[in-house]
Amino acid sequence: MRPDLRRGTIATLLTLSLVMEGAVAVAQQHEPPARYQSAYARPLPIDRGSVGLSQTLQKLHTRASLAMVTAHPDDEDGGMLTYQSRGQGVDTTLLTLNRGEGGQNVMTSDYWDQLGTLRTQELLAAGNYYGVHQYWTRVADFGFSKSIEEALKTWGEDRVLYDAVRVIRMQRPLVVTSVFAGNVSDGHGHHQVAGYTAQRVYAMAGDPKVFPDQIKAGLLPWTPLKVYARVPFARVTEKGIYDYATGHWEPVRFRNYVTNTWIEGVPSTTLEIPSGTYNPMLGFSYLQTSREGLNQQKTQMGGIAIPLPRPVTTPYHLYASRVPSSEHEKSFFDGIDITLAGIASYAPKAEQASWREKLNALNETVDSALSSFNAEKPAAIAPTLAKGLAQTNALLDEVAKSKLSAEARYNMTHELRIKQQQFNLALEQSLGLTLLSNTSDGAPSSGRMGPMGDMSTQIPTSQTVVPGDKITVAVHVANQGTEPVSLSAIDVVSQAGQGFTINPQSSSTGELAPGAARDESFNVVVPSSAELTKPYFSRPNLEQPYYNLDDPRYLNLPTRPYPLLATATVTYHDVAIKLTGVVQTVHRINGEGPVLEPLLIAPAISLSVSPYAGIVPINDGDLDLHVSLHSSIKGPAKGTVRLDLPQGWKSTPEVANFSTMREGEDQNLTFKVQPERVEAKPYTITAVAEFNGEKFTQGFQTVGYPGLRPYPHYRPATYRTTGVDVKTASDLRIGYIMGTGDDVATSLADIGIHPTMLSAGEIASADLSKYDAIILGIRAYAARPELKTFNNRLLDYAKNGGTVIVQYQTQEYDHDYGPYPLTLSSDPEKVVEEDNKVTILAPNDPVLNWPNKITTADFNDWVEERGHGFMRKWDSHYIALTEMHDTDQDPQKGGLLYARYGKGAYVYMAYAFFRQMPDGVPGSFRIMANLISMGKNPGLALGKDAAPASASGN
Repeated sequence: MRPDLRRGTIATLLTLSLVMEGAVAVAQQHEPPARYQSAYARPLPIDRGSVGLSQTLQKLHTRASLAMVTAHPDDEDGGMLTYQSRGQGVDTTLLTLNRGEGGQNVMTSDYWDQLGTLRTQELLAAGNYYGVHQYWTRVADFGFSKSIEEALKTWGEDRVLYDAVRVIRMQRPLVVTSVFAGNVSDGHGHHQVAGYTAQRVYAMAGDPKVFPDQIKAGLLPWTPLKVYARVPFARVTEKGIYDYATGHWEPVRFRNYVTNTWIEGVPSTTLEIPSGTYNPMLGFSYLQTSREGLNQQKTQMGGIAIPLPRPVTTPYHLYASRVPSSEHEKSFFDGIDITLAGIASYAPKAEQASWREKLNALNETVDSALSSFNAEKPAAIAPTLAKGLAQTNALLDEVAKSKLSAEARYNMTHELRIKQQQFNLALEQSLGLTLLSNTSDGAPSSGRMGPMGDMSTQIPTSQTVVPGDKITVAVHVANQGTEPVSLSAIDVVSQAGQGFTINPQSSSTGELAPGAARDESFNVVVPSSAELTKPYFSRPNLEQPYYNLDDPRYLNLPTRPYPLLATATVTYHDVAIKLTGVVQTVHRINGEGPVLEPLLIAPAISLSVSPYAGIVPINDGDLDLHVSLHSSIKGPAKGTVRLDLPQGWKSTPEVANFSTMREGEDQNLTFKVQPERVEAKPYTITAVAEFNGEKFTQGFQTVGYPGLRPYPHYRPATYRTTGVDVKTASDLRIGYIMGTGDDVATSLADIGIHPTMLSAGEIASADLSKYDAIILGIRAYAARPELKTFNNRLLDYAKNGGTVIVQYQTQEYDHDYGPYPLTLSSDPEKVVEEDNKVTILAPNDPVLNWPNKITTADFNDWVEERGHGFMRKWDSHYIALTEMHDTDQDPQKGGLLYARYGKGAYVYMAYAFFRQMPDGVPGSFRIMANLISMGKNPGLALGKDAAPASASGN
């Protein structure tokens, strides 16, 4: 780490914050920040009934609160979070800096911002198990970052801290933690920024001069009392700390960013979190419960196992404290008054005694509920909980009317509202109250249970509605407990703007006896001005490492709120209990049955172009552009589609007609584009649909996979292309073995190549000799077990004259699958600076000279990274064609290797072409064109037995 890295300069931050994109709009809101309503139709089993109630009672008994700062989804210490939230009753927040857009994906072919959308949903699913509130900043994962300096410079230090400080001021945690320490031990730059940020927000969030626009918008400063980070699990030897990002050894010293001093050696363990502790109500340890959550995040690993029960602790180091602390602690909250009476500490000392008396009375009520709790008869404590809610309501009213300072009222109100919500939840759980709402066809289902039916016979409903649609929303409220209650109100409210017409078909209020249920249906008209259900952020290109705020109201939230929310008010012992639920839709999935997913508002017509980027050869300018049209209209729809083309370009047809018969129908349209002249420069083409007097130029793709809640990702219907001087050998036949998912095969169509996708059976027994080259997709040896079984078939194919091209692989490949030894090692090299210098090692090699002359210019304008899985060692038969490396990294020559083998050739390529080609990077097409043309390269003379190798290896 650079020794002169200093704490962020507040004066600079203040100046920058005033001009940050979105900051002014946030400041102009003058209202509390938006809250996120969980969109899951039903709580997890561990949050229902007596199991859930036992945990809510724990929360009622303490004012402890904690926030953890991490970099990416799946970085979080889930065991610690679960132990704190579910075991200790702590009000727990998880702040994740980015959405993992730059990571890998073993589940689908979604990358970049689509992957960020997918991983957001995964982390939300995981957070259900941890029991946390979740927030994000607006920065994007730009790929592997080797230093904190690079990450802060790329993201903008002010941008990261602005968003993080805002979350701390919203959530007001007593303690801030991080998995990371802000040191090279963290693994890479993004992780280091997370550790740095946790310590900086501890120091900054309480200063009213820091980001004053947030104060103007209604937030008040907040000063956390303690800040921790997990004790680094670094590889430390006499050489120092091993930096996995750079492969170098660094001094064993850690920066304390609060005091701006160094800790010599590994930070000591202040406390151990016993996350392996068994909870009999959960039936699992906290670590096991958290791993159920982590298993929801499958894109990186495909799923994980639940660990065996055993004692497990996690060490944390205290970096700073504003309360007395000791060298060894038992809890994050040692030295902090986390009793309910501690809420009185915000009042002046002279007034604290009277407030403590009232808060102690509230605590006695909680104690009474805890001591009387019987899991078999949860309703027995409902009267006590109702008393506690009434006491909390009275305290809130008294605080509002008091002459306390504005800051004292703000802080006391904040903590009392948390208690109010917890009492509300405890009453729901103890009384067995349930609200469920979904769209309906409006007719009772077999006369059973009103319009909601019994869900087994519920008619599936559309997941999307369009502005102007009329729908029916059914709300079901049930009293499953043993206590009578009164249903005071049922309503449906919009979270997607003004102008909705929402009318109940009848009134269903009144007494609700034990075991009884009520149904209410609402006629809803969606206005033409309704907000589409889409991310509230976007970015113009992948090179921008942060998102613009399309709707600043939702800064830090996981997603834009879903459009419709059902609410009900139940009265019990003279207190009002609020029930809420996002309006769902019903789907029947074979093997799963009815599945509930939130209602979405979508455009009437959606357009997408495929692919969204590519190239057009300057010597063969015609290109085929595929446009997919999706109708969300409830019935027939007719209109036209045309292309907005560069000047002088034409398309056939000039205008295409579309006609759909029903909602959800797709039509695929193909336009042959004839450029007037193709030059070596970028071009854009936009598809435009016209329907019912409106123009549509964007579309959405539903991102997800079975078992994960889907979410729409929007993209302009625009094709980015670049004129490129690229040639291939004639009449090439290419086979492709897909790995974990990439779009390289599709991108090859831009140079006239349409690969055949090879199945396991074809790899095992088909005639492979008909292919000029066979390309293996990324991580193919991890995803395709048949490759290990039939690897010799690929080697025989090469030996007999074919060309095998292996794209980057992971450690599964490290078993001498090539014709001659290759070594990745347990920590394969990667080169992540996409604009670093590239050296051509063999400029006269035939592979680099036919049919295209490859130069260093072909490595310009790459995106995100150079590549993963660079070889560390290789046999002398292989020829290394290039060298590249990041700043302070050793030279990397293992990015593109090839060897003659028999009559053919074997290629290993670590370059991230799975990112470059779908993004239309010209050089990636020229290099790939040469590789797939190797079998016909006159300079290589493949088809004859290879001569003895003359090139040296590594």
